[in-house]
Amino acid sequence: MWLSRRTRPVPDGPGLPGVAKSVLDERDRDEYLNVAAGLAVLSGIAASDAICCIRLGCRHRGDDHRSAAELLRTATPDGAELAKALLRLLDLKDAAHYGVMVVASRKARDALRWSTRLVDRAQQESER
Repeated sequence: MWLSRRTRPVPDGPGLPGVAKSVLDERDRDEYLNVAAGLAVLSGIAASDAICCIRLGCRHRGDDHRSAAELLRTATPDGAELAKALLRLLDLKDAAHYGVMVVASRKARDALRWSTRLVDRAQQESER
């Protein structure tokens, strides 16, 4: 394993989708819905980057995450479906991270589903 001061081994554990699900299952506080949706968005973005790195040897870098969806679309045969999941997550990004309103429970659960789709696909790519 190649390690330096700027790299670390990947830890075993539930990852962001698992943490998002745990937070989403916490019913005591409504703001946890935003936390769960925000974690789902972040894990979807990271999974998209992983898929692109594995398949294309590059990832999108910049403030416009929607451009990352266009790159993802070209990365795999099912890239259009993956890009659609990423775009749905990005539609929730501002509300989940910066919103003053609570993300609806249904939207938070949808975000977790879309994120899990991307993370599972990234896992498949890493095992090819």
